[in-house]
Amino acid sequence: MSTITCIEDLRQLAQRRVPRMFYDYVDSGSWTESTYKANEADFQSIQFRQRVAVNMENRSTATRMVGQAARMPVAIAPVGLTGMQHADGEIHAARAAEKFGVPFTLSTMSICSIEDIAENTSSPFWFQLYMMRDRDAMRKMIQRAHDARCSALVLTLDLQVIGQRHKDIKNGLSAPPKPTVRNILNLATKPSWCLGMLATQRRTFRNLVGHVKGVSDMRSLSAWTNEQFDPRLSWSDIDWVRDQWGGKLILKGIMEVEDAELAAEHGADAIVVSNHGGRQLDGAPSTIRALPAIVKAVGSKTEVWMDGGIRSGQDVLKAWALGARGTMIGRAMAYGLGAMGEAGVTSCLQLLHKELDTSMAFCGRTNIQTVDQSILVPGTFHS
Repeated sequence: MSTITCIEDLRQLAQRRVPRMFYDYVDSGSWTESTYKANEADFQSIQFRQRVAVNMENRSTATRMVGQAARMPVAIAPVGLTGMQHADGEIHAARAAEKFGVPFTLSTMSICSIEDIAENTSSPFWFQLYMMRDRDAMRKMIQRAHDARCSALVLTLDLQVIGQRHKDIKNGLSAPPKPTVRNILNLATKPSWCLGMLATQRRTFRNLVGHVKGVSDMRSLSAWTNEQFDPRLSWSDIDWVRDQWGGKLILKGIMEVEDAELAAEHGADAIVVSNHGGRQLDGAPSTIRALPAIVKAVGSKTEVWMDGGIRSGQDVLKAWALGARGTMIGRAMAYGLGAMGEAGVTSCLQLLHKELDTSMAFCGRTNIQTVDQSILVPGTFHS
């Protein structure tokens, strides 16, 4: 294996090691994938101002995200089916995040359960929730997150209707994979992945199966999720979740100033400027373009974070300079996990941190708390 020097190296390794349907699940967007591509591409036009003859000793990238200490302004985003990138994937990612010193978010649609993560980590983690029609199931899930000492709840607002992702349809995405000839042939080329999956019992959606009334196997789970994602989601529902939870609430999926203002009014401790990684509304702007206006509108009222397109520590630094007080990484983490399990997630975090730290130094700053738009070349970013 060649030396890993960047997130792209991890992506290429994951593509070789992870079955096609699960790799494509991570590395794809909806329809033409224009928004998915723009999330990454729009970072590239933003340029740094290099400064020299500045004391670069004693640098710090440390911050806090909803009160939780973070070694850098990065949290691991909720990613569904993480346990299909690598056996027991959510556990591996959560351990890597804890050891490195950044927050980890578990998806509702995870393979490992809330209880699995709690049993295998010691730091509080975050839990991500979708608005479901079955309020009793939601109450129970929120209580389980309380019991597991989760320190924040992330409510995702942009998945009440699911965007069409062509690759998932063509691959017949399912967990575990359907035994079609195409899938069996592909799995035969991924022996390490297959051995890992044979060695674990965690191969289904353990947050739901056995916990939700009427969900006992994959067939009933599929029917349940198709019925349960609630398209009627409103701000009063968000108030209901906030009251049920009673702790730190993060609202994810904000792309417009009007929605950011409503989120702040409804008590969000943080909002995530996010287009779901370009997996929902194709043709929406990139998150780095949407970020500055939202920061200007509500940055004094709530913490503004962003996700989408982050493939380097330089991207994290650009987001921070434009006002984000945190970022979330999904694909970069999943590439690391698919490539090398826990060690790959650790490698991903180390790469981002080194790139962030070094780039900050070249811009003449030693503490991320002093970084602002002045480190960027005027005219290369939208303000």
